[in-house]
Amino acid sequence: MTSTTLFEPYTLGSLTLSNRIVMAPLTRNRAGPGFVPGDLAAQYYGQRASAGLLISEATQISQQGQGYQDTPGIYSRAQIDGWRKVTTAVHAKGGRIFLQLWHVGRVSHVDLQENGAAPVAPSAIRAATKTFVGNGFVDVSEPRALELDELAGIVNDFRQAAANAIEAGFDGVEIHGANGYLLDQFAKDGANLRTDAYGGSVENRARLMLEVATAVVEEIGAERTGIRISPISPANGVSSSAPQAQFDYIVDQLDVLGIVYIHVVEGATGGSRDVAPFDFGSLRRRFNNTYIANNGYDLELAASRLAEGKADLFAFGRPFIANPDLVERLQTRAPLATFDQATLYGGGSAGYTDYPAIAASSQR
Repeated sequence: MTSTTLFEPYTLGSLTLSNRIVMAPLTRNRAGPGFVPGDLAAQYYGQRASAGLLISEATQISQQGQGYQDTPGIYSRAQIDGWRKVTTAVHAKGGRIFLQLWHVGRVSHVDLQENGAAPVAPSAIRAATKTFVGNGFVDVSEPRALELDELAGIVNDFRQAAANAIEAGFDGVEIHGANGYLLDQFAKDGANLRTDAYGGSVENRARLMLEVATAVVEEIGAERTGIRISPISPANGVSSSAPQAQFDYIVDQLDVLGIVYIHVVEGATGGSRDVAPFDFGSLRRRFNNTYIANNGYDLELAASRLAEGKADLFAFGRPFIANPDLVERLQTRAPLATFDQATLYGGGSAGYTDYPAIAASSQR
C-alpha cells in the first residue's frame, strides 16, 4: 500500500470525503463583534476546502463556555448566520465541514465571563495555564465548582448548539472532549475531586461527556456526531491517574452510541507522542466506526499508519495555516510553507487568508 491511498475517497457515515486528510481545529481569534465569524472566515475555510473533512475552530456553546478573546460562538442568530457563510463557501468547492462544539470550563478569565463571573469547573481548582485576553496571554482566573443542578443546562447548551450548527449548514459537529477543557476536566481526576454522581469512579467522571454525546446524537443523529479526546495530554493542566481505564470505558460507551468518529490526540497536544504510556490501539479496537488520528502526523507517518490499519483518517493542524492547498502539496510532495508565529492569534487577513496556494507561490 502506498501513500497515495491517503488521497482516495472515504465514506464517513452518509458523507463521501474526497480524501483521508482532515483539517484539525485551529483557534485563530478573529471573530467579529458578537463573536460572529465574518467574511474573512468564509474565505479562510473556503481556501482549505480540498481537505477531505474540515473541522472548524473550537466554537463556544455559550458565553460561559468562552475562554479566549475573539473566538466564535454558535448560540446567537447572528453567529448562525455568520457560520452559514462559511459552510456555503466550503460546500461551493465540494468540501465537507463539521463544527467543533466547545465549553472551556476553568480555562477562562473573568474578563470574558458575563458580569465578570468566575469560570466554572468540576472542582474549584485553578488551572496551571494561560489564556488569550486583550493583547496577550494572562493567567486564567480562579474557577468555581459547578452545582449539580447546573449540569443539565450545560448538556442542553451542547444540544442546542448542535441544532444551531446544522441550521448553519454544517455537515455535522465534533464535541470537544479534549485538551483540558470542560468535558476533559470532568473525565480526569486531577481536575475532578467531586464526590457526587459526576466524580470519583471511572463511570462517574465520564458521565458528563457521555450525557453530552447522547444529547447531541438525539438532536442531530449519530452519523453527524463526532468527538475529540486526548487521553494522556497534559494540555491546560489536566492529569489522569488511570487514563487507559478511563478512556477505554468512554470509547466503549461512544461505540454503543454509534457516533460517526472519534478524533484522538495521540500524546501531548502539539507535543510528544510518548508523553505517557497508553495503548491507542485499544481505542481503535473498541470503536467500530471511524478513527481519526491526530498529533505530529506528516505524510510518511500517516501513510504508514494507514497501511498498518491503525487509523482511517489523519488530522493535520498547523500545516494548514500556511498551506491552504496542503492536500495538493502532500500529494505532489511539494515543499510546505511555514506560518508566521506573530499572526497566529487575532488580527485581520495577514497571516490568515493571504497565504498563497503553490501555483501562486511559484509565480512570485
